[in-house]
Order: sequence, then structure tokens, then C-alpha cells
Amino acid sequence: MVDKNIYIVQGEISTVVGAIKRNSRWNTHTPLDEEQDPLLNSFGNLKDILNTIKELSDVEPNIFLRPFLEVVRSEDTTGPITGLALTSVNKFLSHGLIDASHEAAAEAIENMADAVTHARFVGTDPASDEVVLMKILQVLRTLLLTPVGAHLTNESVCEIMQSCFRICFEMRLSELLRKTAEHTLVDMVQLLFSRLPQFKEEAKSYVGANMKKLKMRAGGMSESSKWKKQKRSPRPPRHMVRSSSGQMEPSQPSTLNNNLSGGVPFMEEGLSNPSLPVSDSSASSICSPTATDSGLDTCSKTTSREDLSDLDQCSSASTAGAAIFEGQQAEPAPSASVESIPEVLEDKDSITEQSDSASVHDMDYVNPRGVRFTQSTQRDGASLIPYGLPCLRELFRFLISLTNPHDRHNTDAMMHMGLQLLTVALESAHIPNYQSLLVLVKDELCRHLFQLLSVDRMNLYASSIRVCFLLFESMRVHLKFQLEMYLKKLIDIITSENIKMPYEMKEVALEALVQLWRIPSFVTELYINYDCDFYCSNLFEDLTKLLSKNAFPVSGQLYTTHLLSLEALLTVIDSIEAHCQARVLSSIAQQDQAETALADGEGAAKAETDSAAGISTDNFTPHRCSLGKFFSPAEKRSLKKPQRFLSCLPDSHELMEIRTKKKLLITGTEQFNQKPKKGIQFLQEKGLLSSPIDNNQVAQWLRENPRLDKKMIGEYVSDRKNPELLDSFVNTFTFQGLRIDEALRLYLEAFRLPGEAPVIQRLLETFTDNWHKVNGFPFMSNDAGFALAYAVIMLNTDQHNHNVRKQNIPMTVEQFKKNLKGVNGNKDFDQDMLEDIYNAIKNEEIVMPDEQTGLVKENYVWSVLLHRGASSEGVFLHLPPGSYDNDLFTMTWGPTIAALSYVFDKSLDDVIIQKAITGFRKCAMIAAHYGFNDVFDNLIISLCKFTTLSSESVENLPTVFGSNSKAQTAAKTVFDLAHRHGNILREGWKNIVDSLLQLFRAELLPKAMVEVEDFVEPNGKISLQREETPSNRGESAVLSVFNWLTLSGAEQSGLRGPSTENQEAKQAAVHCIKQCDPEKLITESKFLKLESLQELMKALISVTPDEETYDEEDAAFCLEMLLRIVLENRRDRVSCVWQTVRDHLCQLCVHANESCFLVERAVVGLLRLAIRLLRREDISSQVLLSLRLLLMMKPHVLSRVSREVAYGLHELLKTNAANIHCTDDWYTLFSLLECIGAGVKPPVAFQLTSATADTDTGAQSDSELSSHHPSEVSLDRGYTSDSEVYTEHSKTRIPRSATDVDVASSGWLVVGKDDFEISKTPTVGSKAQLNHPLVNQYSLTLGQDLGQHDTKSLIKCVETLSFIVRDAAHVTPDNFELCVRAIRVFVEASLNGGYRNHDKKKSHKYDTSKSRMRKKAGGREKDSGGSVRRSSSRTFSQRPSRSYSDDEEDEGVPASYHTVSLQVSQDLLDLMHTLHTRAASIYNSWAEEQCHLEASSRKIEADSQTLWTSCWCPLLQGIAWLCCDARRPVRMQALTYLQRALLVHDLQTLDAIEWESCFNKVLFPLLTKLLDNISPADVGGMEETRMRACTLLSKVFLQHLSPLLSLPTFAALWLTILDFMDKYMHAGSSDLLLEAIPESLKNMLLVMDTAGIFHSADSRTGYSDLWEITWERIVCFLPLLREELFKQTIIPDAVPNPQAESVQLTTPAGRPPSPQVSPPPMQTPAQAPVNSTVAQSSSRPASPLEPPPAMPLTTSPVQGPSPLGQSPLILQPLASPLQVGVPPMSLPIILNPALIEATSPVPLLPAPRSTTPSDEVQ
Repeated sequence: MVDKNIYIVQGEISTVVGAIKRNSRWNTHTPLDEEQDPLLNSFGNLKDILNTIKELSDVEPNIFLRPFLEVVRSEDTTGPITGLALTSVNKFLSHGLIDASHEAAAEAIENMADAVTHARFVGTDPASDEVVLMKILQVLRTLLLTPVGAHLTNESVCEIMQSCFRICFEMRLSELLRKTAEHTLVDMVQLLFSRLPQFKEEAKSYVGANMKKLKMRAGGMSESSKWKKQKRSPRPPRHMVRSSSGQMEPSQPSTLNNNLSGGVPFMEEGLSNPSLPVSDSSASSICSPTATDSGLDTCSKTTSREDLSDLDQCSSASTAGAAIFEGQQAEPAPSASVESIPEVLEDKDSITEQSDSASVHDMDYVNPRGVRFTQSTQRDGASLIPYGLPCLRELFRFLISLTNPHDRHNTDAMMHMGLQLLTVALESAHIPNYQSLLVLVKDELCRHLFQLLSVDRMNLYASSIRVCFLLFESMRVHLKFQLEMYLKKLIDIITSENIKMPYEMKEVALEALVQLWRIPSFVTELYINYDCDFYCSNLFEDLTKLLSKNAFPVSGQLYTTHLLSLEALLTVIDSIEAHCQARVLSSIAQQDQAETALADGEGAAKAETDSAAGISTDNFTPHRCSLGKFFSPAEKRSLKKPQRFLSCLPDSHELMEIRTKKKLLITGTEQFNQKPKKGIQFLQEKGLLSSPIDNNQVAQWLRENPRLDKKMIGEYVSDRKNPELLDSFVNTFTFQGLRIDEALRLYLEAFRLPGEAPVIQRLLETFTDNWHKVNGFPFMSNDAGFALAYAVIMLNTDQHNHNVRKQNIPMTVEQFKKNLKGVNGNKDFDQDMLEDIYNAIKNEEIVMPDEQTGLVKENYVWSVLLHRGASSEGVFLHLPPGSYDNDLFTMTWGPTIAALSYVFDKSLDDVIIQKAITGFRKCAMIAAHYGFNDVFDNLIISLCKFTTLSSESVENLPTVFGSNSKAQTAAKTVFDLAHRHGNILREGWKNIVDSLLQLFRAELLPKAMVEVEDFVEPNGKISLQREETPSNRGESAVLSVFNWLTLSGAEQSGLRGPSTENQEAKQAAVHCIKQCDPEKLITESKFLKLESLQELMKALISVTPDEETYDEEDAAFCLEMLLRIVLENRRDRVSCVWQTVRDHLCQLCVHANESCFLVERAVVGLLRLAIRLLRREDISSQVLLSLRLLLMMKPHVLSRVSREVAYGLHELLKTNAANIHCTDDWYTLFSLLECIGAGVKPPVAFQLTSATADTDTGAQSDSELSSHHPSEVSLDRGYTSDSEVYTEHSKTRIPRSATDVDVASSGWLVVGKDDFEISKTPTVGSKAQLNHPLVNQYSLTLGQDLGQHDTKSLIKCVETLSFIVRDAAHVTPDNFELCVRAIRVFVEASLNGGYRNHDKKKSHKYDTSKSRMRKKAGGREKDSGGSVRRSSSRTFSQRPSRSYSDDEEDEGVPASYHTVSLQVSQDLLDLMHTLHTRAASIYNSWAEEQCHLEASSRKIEADSQTLWTSCWCPLLQGIAWLCCDARRPVRMQALTYLQRALLVHDLQTLDAIEWESCFNKVLFPLLTKLLDNISPADVGGMEETRMRACTLLSKVFLQHLSPLLSLPTFAALWLTILDFMDKYMHAGSSDLLLEAIPESLKNMLLVMDTAGIFHSADSRTGYSDLWEITWERIVCFLPLLREELFKQTIIPDAVPNPQAESVQLTTPAGRPPSPQVSPPPMQTPAQAPVNSTVAQSSSRPASPLEPPPAMPLTTSPVQGPSPLGQSPLILQPLASPLQVGVPPMSLPIILNPALIEATSPVPLLPAPRSTTPSDEVQ
């Protein structure tokens, strides 16, 4: 089967041949013509060949292409035929008929390129000619873009591009064609540059040989210059027009010059020779001598000195302007150089344009007569080399030359095209790897681009900015100073005040910045490479400031520029935030990696260096790890380190030092530029230059600091006083290998040569000496060098100074040589050298800096920039993303937050507001990540302003806030940030607290936040917001009418009630606050860092009521938040914050002078804390100690909150009784219970001395007896250490203890840890030494001064007490006695239903609320009407400040009150009874427990004595006291209990002494009290009570008669009983007692008689003295009783001698004859004589009575007999109403407490303290 491709070729042949034949030239159809016509002939041959083959690949591509290409080349064909041939060629290419792998493919392709670029045809009309041109473009495009295009040579590619440019820039062609050419170029450039990675840099020598052929020219487009030259070019026949630029000539408007290459047409004879090899047009890359020697290299200017070997030293441009880089020629240029061709046009870019004769294309070298030299490439081994870097470089150079705005040939369209193609090239290729391309970028490209920034044509400006972006994105590492210049230009544009500067340009410049800012790590690199470089601008800092300033609209209206500036700032924030997020996520992974690395030993060294440098791991370590990923190994090796850094990635500390040093350098430079010495001195002072001065160091500084004024450098180095400095300065140059003029050029550009001749001489002498030396003394003497140097300067002036040139014709080279004849040591200098020097100076001026302006100066500045870039200063650190974020953020946060705030404030657009909020959030996240508290505070404070919460008045707040979505957004953000990053919030808490307060006042907070726990309210909750009662608007009716009349309509509607909008707004506000979830601040506080938590608490504590800012409710709200926060943190951190909270509560409670809502909340709060915190062992003791705060409150304030405390204590003990272990703590709790339940005054030691000393001294109760007992305080309650601390406190100041704040300042009573230690010691060693303020033990009451009490409190306290007592687990040795005492206090309080208090109470009732109202109204008068609610109305509307003064009961229903109080008394009775009955078993169990714990030093005795003193006796006294109650049921029940208790089985174990004390302490006081008229209303009941009491007395007496008889004081006891019988006989009004008492008495007498008590064997009558005394007493009130009972007995009258008896008695007993009667607690049964009768008779010693000595308060029953020196106590009977009718008796009786008024105890003096402190009892 025949290959289909053959048919395609055959088809194309017939098409083209048909068209040729149809053409008018072939009129005859003879075969002869066809044979003679070369075109048709070759087609005929091709047909024959095709007919013989089966596969097209059997023939070389050239074979089937040649006929078509000949048609294309032929001048004689018309456009349409040429077009058809082009179409055929295109088809062959696109169908892939040319096999790229065929060995002859390269040749075929080369031929094709040549033919198409040199296509000729006869023009017809412009339209159809353009069709052909279009087809040419199409073929060229296909050719380059199909795979076979890779075979093209460098030359062909340049040809092809040149052809396309021609069409593109030919303005007379239609736009469509030009645009097509443009698109073709874009595609080609894209392809060529995307192939760049496949090419390698070639060796320089090779490049040199190759490059000269590849000159593309920008010429051919400018009209006028061409006309004259065209005339001279030889004209071929057949009307074909040639013009290099393809323009129409006026003479032949119909024809078009289609010689695209602008070259001379082929000579016909050359083409007609068919034997020429087909490849004749392709220039081999191996240049034959003919080509080089005779082919004039007309396109390259020999004068341009630049060649590839100079690429690295970008030396200055040639005379014509900018440099052209071109291949160094292998041989010297042919003599027919540029000068000999008159048509050469010199243009700025030195791209020459020539007339036709000279305008040969690079491919065909044509001599001036137009003969074309083609070079045949034979098949013998020489092959075509495919294109590579050289053509790309040439193309790149050409594109760059198109962008030169100073070249007059470059039109706007050309520059635009150049920029567009450069954009494509840079987008397609990575240039920096190719040195030859990079050189072009560094110099010309950057220069042209920067020049274009100042043009006013927007499209060029925008395009150049786009190219700049691409450059700096990929090549900034190589363009350090170029980038600096670019950014400075952008800054100038953005800040330009020029009115002509279009707004769009600023916008584009800002957009460019934003785009640069988005390049990862770009800003970081700016910071490191510029801000941290001594001699660069602070680009990052300046730009940040500029952007921030630019984000603030001056007019107040936001434009795009403002938002762009903000966006740039946010870009930095975004990237930093992204890095932080990434770091947070990868930190775990990194730790793992780091651990493994360290384990392998790789990371060890790194870790060490890092830690040594003190790098925050956050900031650097991650990047150091990632450097491996970031740089390839090769890059790492080549990574240059700037000299100023110690390492490639310096740490923050090092950067800070550099920046500080830089600031000093800038200051020093400024001073130097004014006065050099001053500047140097300044730098020496700051330690930047050494002192004394080091010339080398200074010289180096003068050379490297570009900011220095060159004139000042000249003055300073030429200073005669310091010649060494000049030497050092000259030594900084490297003159070796430089010709003297080059060295001089270098030297003179470093400073400004001063004008004085001697100074110039010195400067030049030093220079020539140095130059001469380093270059090996080339001249005869130094002077010769000096003369030559001087001559060079003179020549420079002569050639370039305008003033000189005006007067003289500039010197020629001969004159110059002549001037220097014989100067070199009388010889001449080398003449060639002088000529070179002359030319160098003539062509390029030695620029004296600061003198020139315009282009010369620009060139100079640019060359300096290139030099700096080539030096070590040009090293640009490329950094991994995320490094130095910390430093960047430190610099940007201020400007950014300011800009964000401004934009947020001014903008109304939701998107922008959202953007600002996102910015705030990101700043917050970064601040949190790096722990920048100040940033975060600043942010929160800014945002709080936008919430409007602080600025609006409370009345308008719901409406304003609810209708302002921006404020709501801000509020949500504030709270969200506080929730997320509260850890780093410090100052900002204050603002958040203020915002919360405003929300609280405006009632916008969720219910949960304003409802707090309460003990008293039935539902356990109480709202902090007081309900408003509508009636109390605080306005009278008249006032309202007046208001109504005076207000405007709008305000009236406001008065009528809230409008719907307002209600909706309030709903919105409430909803928004709900979303903010402010409560989370409290609940999440447990996760806050301690510092932040403390700051939050500080902020809450700072809210205390004052006149202006806060009122009581605000403070209460903050207090509640504070307490909830403490409770949230109770698990682990309460100990850290406890002190603060305690101080605050102390401030609120203890210093309050009147009760108010706040005090009440504080008290409840303290109790709530205690309830929750007691479970924590570590803090419980401190918490319990803090409850003493309540005891330190002023009594009247405490009594007003008694109900809260009562309920709170109840909770506390119910939940935590088991957690209280220490007597001190129990003491505190019971004292509290007593104070609030019974109105006992708090113990004086607790009271704040300062406050109470003046006000309350008069109120001290008698029982405290402080006046008589200086030592009272130290005795008063046993826990010595504490009481001593307190005593101390009242006199001196206590030094600060470890745990507590300063006592003196805060009014605290300190019981620190140290104090606990002290207090434990004695407590352990002593039986609870809680001897309360001296109690008269012989009284039923405790002698407490009970103030008013609140019934409900009392009930609650009793309930609490019963809870403790009834649960055996809670009664402990630590609290037993306290329990007993408390019960007795309550007994006293509840006596008679507590009636005695009621009259005192009324006065207190509303005082607090009134004063509150006054205070608040005063503070708020300035507010409008609505604020009345915040003052007076609020006060009354709530429970009247909760003063619970039993109003309900007093005013309303006394009955219920009695029921309640009755219940209390009955409960108390029951409690006492329970305790009484269980006491023995409790004590026994304790004693047993203690046997197991032998270590315990505190002994618990379970014997009856201990039980009696600490338990039974006090309880019985309590029950007895209730027997004296005015309410009959209570009395009766109490008597029943008392009877039961006294006769209970347990008490039978008591011995005589205890029983005696029972009479003295319980029964006698009871009987005494019952004699009073307790219940006047209930006479009968009282009779019955008295009767039961007497009966009880006799029962007890009789039941325990036998032990009592053993007492020495039995007689006195008996007589006292008789006294009472007497008294009771006369007490009643009815007969009840008159009948009952004699019965009881008879009973007792009979039993005693039966027991033989009255009998005495010794007496002469047989009766004892007792008998006598008894009857003496009874006769007084029952004279007939004796007869009735003992009729038979005779009473002897004789009275025995007391003295004798006394002696008789005491001598046998072994006692001294001192009068002796022991009071009951003094002796144990072991001490008392056994024989009761003897004992009785001994009780009448005749010695005179002594005055009563002191009664020992505490004695020790376990001690054995009292030491003899301590005389036993004898007390005189006291004159009392009872003694009426009793004859004077010499018999001393024991102190009978019944004879003393219970309320006024005698001042008893303490005896000396017992010798052993252990086991002291009451």
C-alpha cells in the first residue's frame, strides 16, 4: 500500500503547478516552456521521484521541499502563488511529513527557515500581499513550534524572530496582521524560554566566536532615515521595490517590498544555478575564513569595548550610551569597520541601522556591492548545530533594548511589545541559573524598567511594574540594590504630593507592593537584608509606616488605596499567623523529630548552639530544621553569609544589636556630613570606632559607607594633620593590574577632589606612590607617575568641562602625547598606552561625584549600584518562610492595629469590617503564640471602644447597641478573643470588666450571670438586679405633667413606653450578648495562666463603690464574678489567689459601717467559698480562719446579715463538719453561731482596734471585766497563741508574716502559718483551754451581754447545733465543750422567747436603705429621668435591704412567733438532754480511741469528774435556766428534763464534791431565779413550777444524801436548802407551796434523822450541832414543825465551845488549825475526812473571819492536795435579802451563789495559776 503522505505531496504539487500555469506568464502550453522554466521543471522532477517510491521517508525531506521553497524564494512569482507554496510547506510541517529523526531533517529545516524568511514575490494590492505575509507568519510559527523546529540553528531562530518583529513594527500594515505577528512572537518567545533549562552555558571562547552573527536590530521602523539610502541601493529589474523597512515608495505605490529581512535580493545568477547545494543558505556554525574575513560584520560596532569577558565587571557604557555585549572577535575586526560605512546610524542603543547595501541579514554576509557570500555545508561530517543559549541571549538582549525609553527609535508600541515579551520570557523560564542572561537583567533590564516607572503612560508603567514583580520574585537574591531602588521609587510614587500624578498610578504601585508582600518570606528578607544592614535603608520599617499612614484616609472617605495599604499590612499578619498555626500543629511532630535527631547525636550540637544563643525555640528552631528542605545541598554550599552576621541565620538578639548600631551609624554619618571630626568623635564615644583612632578602621568606614558626603570625605582624608589616614585610605583600593587612568578613575570616584592645588598634589602623590608600588614600578620614577596622573585629570577637564570647551577646541591625541614628551624620566611614555588613555577618557568621563546632573549622574549612580552589588555587600540572604516572625510582628503590630481600628471605625461595608475583624483576630492569635501581652491588651482596649458599651449611657445602651451591628461584631470579637487567648490578657481585663458592668446595668446579661446563690431565699437564688416597682418613678404627678408639656414629640413617645424599634434593638442586643457567652469568662477561668487570672481578679476587685464610677450593685456584681472564678479554680489554684480574695472580702465586711446589699453579698460569698473550699485539705484551715472576718465586723452590721450567716453556717456544717479538726476552727464557728443566733457581742479580740476603740468601748460587757483583769485577754479563751497575737495587735504592729498582707495597712488580724504553729503547741498539751471570758460558775447564765437577735437566725443556729450534736461523728473532743457552751448561749437567747430584745430593734429598721437611696440619688442626678430607677426606686423595691428585724412577727402575728420560739426552746432542751445522756458513752469511746493512739499528748479522761466539769454541770445549768422561762410549757418541760437528768443512772457515779457543786451551780441558782416574778401573767403556773423545783431539790438531796454527808461543808449546804424552804414558803400567793414545802421538809428531816445524821454520841444530849442549827433555822418559818415531827426530843441550850471543838477536829485530821472550808471544786473524795459527823462538827472554828481571798478560776483536781501555802477559800455570808430573820451566825458558809444577783457577778480575782498547765477545767 502506498504511503498516504505521498498523496498529500502530490496533491500540493498539482495545486501549486496549476496556479503557476494559470498565471499570465505561461500563455503557451508547449512542454518546452515547462522544461525551460526552472520552477515547473523542479516540480516535474519531484513528480517522477514520488512515482517511484512507496514510503515518503525513503527520500530526503529536502527533495520534496525544494521545489516549493524555490517558489517561495522566487522574485517572479506573484503573491497568491507564493501563498500557495507557503500553505503547502505549512501542511507538510503540521502533518509531520518531515521526520525529526531523519539525518537530513536538520538541513531541510534550515533551508525552509531561510527560504521563508527571505520570501520574495511580486506585489499586487496591499490586502492580498498581507495574506501572504500572514502565511509567512503561520509557517514560521509552525516551524518553530513543531518538534522538528528543535533542529533550527541559532542564526535561523534569530532570522525568524527578526522577520516577525519586522511585521509587528511595520505601522503601514493592517492592525490585524500586526497583532497576528505579536501573538506569533508571544508563542515563540514562550517556547524558546520554556526550553531554557535544556540549554547549558557555553564556554566563553566558543560563545565569542558564535555571538557576532546573532545581531538582531531594532532598526527598520523609522521612516525618514531610510529614504535617502534606498536610492543608492542597486535596483533589480521587474519593478520590484526594495526598502529595508518594507515601506511603500511614493514613486511605486502599487508595489510592496517584501524582502522581510531587509537584505539585498538574491542575485538571479546565484539562484539560477541548480547545481548549488540546497543548503547553500544555511550558515554553518563553523565559520569559514571567507565568511569571517570578507563578510563585513556590519552590524557590530567595533568601537563598543564590551565583550563577554567583561560580563562580570559591568564597566561603564560606551560613548554611544548603554553597552552592547557582543562576542569578542577571534581576529581584529576587518578594516572596513563602522567608520567606513557612511550609512551607519548611531543611536542610543548602538543598534545600528543601515541602508540596504549594508543591511544584510546575519545569515547572508553581503559585501558592499551586494554580492552574497553563502557558505556551503558539505555532507562530509560537518553538521548543523541546533539552537541553544546564544540565540536566547540575543533575543533577550534585543527585547531589553526595546524597553529603553531613552532610545529615540523605540516607540511606545515597541516598548510595550518588549515589556510584554519580557513578561512572557520571565514567566516561562528561570533566568538566574544563566550568568549571561543574569548580567543583562542586573544592568540594562533593571535600569530600563526603573526609567519606565517615571513615564506618565499608564500601560508602560503598569507593564514595567509587572516585569519588576517577576524579576524580584525569582531573582531578588541577585538584585539586592536594584530591589532597594525599586521600592524607593514605589515609595516616592505612593507618597507623591504631585497633583499631576494620576490616582491610578498610586493604586498600581500599592498593588505591586501588596503582591510583593505576598511572596513568602519577602518581608522577612527585606527586614534582614535592608533594615539589618548598616548601609541600606530601613525598607521594611519605612514601608510599614507608610502603609499604616496610607491606610488612614485624610478626607475620611475610604478609597482603594487605603484598603490596599491595609491589605499589605494584613498580608504580613496573615503569613505570620499561618506560620504560627502551622507551628502549633507541627510542634508535636517536630518534638518527636527533634528527639530522634538528638538521640542519633545529630541535633546535639545544634541544640547547644541554639540554647547558647538564647533563641526562642518558637522563632528559629523549626526553620533551622527546615533549612535542609528549603535549600538544596548545592545551594547550601554556595550560601554566602553577609559579613555583618555571625551565622547565615542570625538570632533576634544579634539583629537587635545590628539595628542599634545602625541607628548610631546614621547619626554619626549625619554629623560627619556637617563636620567630619564631630562625626568621628561621636562614633568613638559610642564604641563603633576604636579610641584612640585606628586609621585603617576609619579609612575602611569612609570607603564602605555610601551615605557619606564625598566632599567631606575629600576634606577629611586630605587633612594635613593626619597624613597617616590618607595612606590608609589609599591602601583600601586595589590598584594592582589597572592602567593608571583606570586606577585614577576608581580613586577619584571615592571622594570629591578639593579645589586647592596643594591638597590635590598631596592626594595625587599618595595615589601615584601606591599605584607605582603595587604595579611593579612601570615608570622611571614616582614623579613620572604623578605627572601622568595630573595630565589625565587635565585631559578629563579639557574633554568634558563645558566651560573649557566653550573657549578652546578640545585637545587631540597628538597634543596629549606631545604634552607628555620626555616626562617619564626624560624618556617618553609608551605611546599606545597614551592613546588608550586618551580614548578611554574621551569616551567616558571620570565623573566627579556630586557635580554632575542628568544622565551623567544617573549613569554614575547606576554604576556605583552595580559595583556595590558585585561586592560582598550585595549578598542577599534568602530565608525560609516563617523565620523572624517574632521580630516582624514586633515592628508591625502597632501600625497594623492602628490602621485596622481606623478602617473598622470608618467603614460601613460589611466585607471591609469583616476583614478588619479577621485582622484583629490574627493579631491576637500571633500575640498569644508569642506571648506579647502588650499587643493583646492594646487590641482588646481598641476593640472595647468600638463596642460602644463604655461610651453610651445605660438608658440608651440596649437601643444603641442593639441597632449597631458593628458594635455587636466588636463585642463578639472581644469576648471570643478573651475566651481563646485570655492567657495573655493583662491590662485588658479592666476594659472587659467595665463592658460587662455596662451590660449588667443595662440588664443585657444572661439570667445565669445575674442570678446568684443565696442561703435565705426559698429557691436558693437571688437576682443582683433589683426589680423596679412601677409606682416609684420618683416623679410626682405634677412633675410628670410638666415634663409632658415641655418635652418634644419624640421624647414624649419615649415616655409612653419603648417603641417597637427599641424593643427589637434590645432583643438583638440580648441575642448578641448571649452569643458572646460572657459567662464563659468565669467557667473557663480555670484554664487561664496564673498571671492572667490574677489580673482578672485585680480588675474585678478594683470595682468598689464610689461617688462617680461604680455603685453598690456594680461592686456586688463584680464580687459575685470574683467568687465564681475562685470556685472555678478551687481544684488546684485556690491557694494562689486566696489571699487576694480574702483581703477584698475583709475590706468589704470588716470596714463596712452600715449594712447594705454589698456587705450582705460579701458575707454570703465568704460562706459560699468556705462551704466549697473546706473539702480541700491544703486550704481549709486558712478558709476557716477567714470566717473570723465575720466576727471582726461591726456588731450592728453583723446583726443585719445574721440570717444569711445563720443559713450559710448551717450549710457549711452540714456539708463539711467532718472536715473541721482543730479547736480553733470550732471556736470560730461556735463564736459565729453565738453572735448571730443569740446576738452575743463578738469577742473583743477580734474587733478591729482602730475602729472600735472609740465607738464601742462603752458597750463592753461586764463579763469581760477588762478593767479589773489586765491579764484577761491572755486567759480568755485558751488558744493562747492567737489571743496573744490579738492582744499584740491592739498594742503594736505585727511584722508581715509569710502568708499575709501587711496587717497594719489592711486592718487584718494575722494568723499566718507561723501563728498556727504556735497555737498548736499549747492546744495539744491542754484540755481545751477555752475558758471563755470569765464566767461566774455559780450562775445559771453565762453572763453574756446578749444583743438583739433575729428569730429565724436563732432557729437556724439551733438547727445547726442539733445537727452537730445528734450526729455522734461530729461531736469531737475539739468541739464538745464549745457545743455545750453554745447551747447555753442559745438557751439564754431563747429565754422567754427572746422578748427582752424586741424593744431595741425597731430603731434600726430602714436606716440602710434610706442612706443608700440618698447616696445613689446624689450620685446620679445628672442622668435623665430613666436613671431614677437606678436610685431611689431600686432601693425600696427590694427586700428592704434584708434587715429581717422580725418585722413580720412583731407587727403581725405574735402567735406564730411564740410557736416558733417555743419550738426553739424545746429543741434546745431536747439537745441538752441528748448530750447529757450520751456524754458518758461519748467520752468513753474517746478514751478508748486514745488508748490506741498513745502518741497523743493530750489525755482524755472518761471519769465522772471530767464529765461533770466539762459536760454535765453546764448542761444541767442550761436546762435549769430554761426552767426559769416565762412560758409555762417550756418551764414544765425543762423541769421534767432536769428531773430526769439529775436522777439519771449515769450521774450516780458522781461523788460528793460533784454533787455539792450540783447544788451550788444548778439547783440553788435555779431556785433563786424562780423567786423572781418571771411570768406575772401566769401566777398559777409559777406556783406549780416553784413547787416542782422544791420537790426536785429535796428528791436530789435525799437520793444522794450518803455521798453528801462526806462533805466538810455539808452543814452549809443543808442550811442553804433550809433558807430556800423558808423563802419559798413566803413566795407564793396560793396555798400550793404552803402545803408542799413543809411536806418536802418533813420528808428530808425524817430521812436524815433515820440516817442518824442528827445524832452524836459525844454530845451530852446525843444530838449533833447540826441538829441545833437546823432547828434554829426552821423555827424562823415553821415554828411548829419540830413538835409535829420530834415531840420527844429536848433541845439543850448549851452552846459548845467552838474553839475547843475546832482544835479537837483539826488535830486528829493532821491539819493546821487554820480555818478551813473547801469549796467544792477544791478537793477530791480522797482528801475529805470519812466521818461525816466529825466533819460536820468541825465546821465551826472560832478564829476570826478573814476577808475572802481570791477564788481560783482554774484549779487542778488531779493534782492531789493543794499545796499548803495556798489557803483554801472561805467566804463570808453576804448580806442579801434572803437573810432576813436569820440570827447572826459565826458559822462560815461556802459561797452561796444563790445569794448573788445572776446579772451582776462579784469581781473575782484569779488565784495564782496552777503549777501544771495540763487539764485545766472550768
